[in-house]
Amino acid sequence: MDTPDPRAQADAAGVAGEILRPRPKGAARRMRILFLGDIVGRPGRSIVFERLGQVRRDLSLDLVVANGENASGGIGLTAKAARQLLDAGIDVLTGGNHIFRHKDILPVFASEDRLLRPANYPPGAPGVGWRVYRPAGLPAFAVINLLGRVFMPAVDCPFRAADAILAEIPTDVTLCLVDFHAEATSEKKALAYYLDGRVSAVLGTHTHVQTNDAQLLPRGTATLTDCGMTGPAASALGMAPEEVIARYLTGLHHRFVVARTPPEMQGALLDVDAATGKVVTIAAWRLT
Repeated sequence: MDTPDPRAQADAAGVAGEILRPRPKGAARRMRILFLGDIVGRPGRSIVFERLGQVRRDLSLDLVVANGENASGGIGLTAKAARQLLDAGIDVLTGGNHIFRHKDILPVFASEDRLLRPANYPPGAPGVGWRVYRPAGLPAFAVINLLGRVFMPAVDCPFRAADAILAEIPTDVTLCLVDFHAEATSEKKALAYYLDGRVSAVLGTHTHVQTNDAQLLPRGTATLTDCGMTGPAASALGMAPEEVIARYLTGLHHRFVVARTPPEMQGALLDVDAATGKVVTIAAWRLT
């Protein structure tokens, strides 16, 4: 019987490029990480429930991180949805400017260490914005969640928050992922360069539009300005276009509803040297 081609299997899962080459035998240990852009509404949750398990197997994923702040009704995250997404194979859920929208999520921050909110919310906000994880069989890693300030709610400085967090991360933790939930591409680029060489990757979320600028910066940090959206692709950023258009035409408030079109997953796929925490390859990724 013919042996399946790993590259063909991965291409069928919606990716292409050097990152999909099989890991050579005897090569240094690498971790393969998938970071999913904002999960939006029931369609976004459904594709995670139905297909993430197979994606993990097809791509030999070691770690899945996802932004879940729009997973419930297109805005916010409920306790039930958070638990379902974590049970579906997401290892860490990050948040953003809508993370506290549903009040039943607040106690979850005290009981679930796989749920993060932006670290630069003012003191007193529920939960934490970063953690170090030490899973059995994998190298330790850190995830930092930050919120931008340009065209966004007033929060503390994400640049200085990152400095303070990095000073606290143990020296044996070399793999560090940053979810920067921000509107302005200029702010996202600036933070990526500011942290270049100090973290493994700075991955943008919030705009729901996947960008085409995955790259390794001069000092080795990987970056993608926006990972896109896990949700209904034929939509206005996940919402039914009709209500969005009506608001633009009239200037009046129209309640946005999540589009009911077929969903897709979008994000960033990274291969990381487990010994150094350095990203070897990064590519924008999508699954229809």
